[in-house]
Amino acid sequence: MLYLKEINFDDIEKEYLFVCVIPVDENGFTNQWHGCTREEFDEVVRKRMAYSKGEELPEGYVPETFFYLWKEDVIVGEFRIRHFLCESLIEGAGHIGYFIGKEYRGRGYATEGLRLLLELARKIVPEEEIYLRVLKSNTPSFKVICKNGAYVAGEDETHYLLRVNK
Repeated sequence: MLYLKEINFDDIEKEYLFVCVIPVDENGFTNQWHGCTREEFDEVVRKRMAYSKGEELPEGYVPETFFYLWKEDVIVGEFRIRHFLCESLIEGAGHIGYFIGKEYRGRGYATEGLRLLLELARKIVPEEEIYLRVLKSNTPSFKVICKNGAYVAGEDETHYLLRVNK
């Protein structure tokens, strides 16, 4: 069974082992904590939890909640919801970002994880639609997002801008 769980200190050991190996940037999903130490990760979790409350946000950031996708007792993915959009996010990253561990890809986890996250986003996001962006070269992610009801609202040279109705 797959389920989402908000970042927390109770699961910090498993969260750390998952996050520290996510690349700095893979297919547009960024991870500034790649390679951090276990000691540094305590602060990462504290900050991420503060961000979800709109606290300690860096300049230009909006509140954002981090979730992990679990399959039983193993983390298989990380998902983020930005609570609302600022100007840079409208044509940029949008409301949602996600990453599935390489060893877990191709099993439907992204599709189900995004479905679960969209349920939560519909309660959090004030905009009429949920915004996502995907690299044109990332066909698997494009398919996952479309399976979850998205339509192409626009594009630029490298990305599709996708929208999901609330």
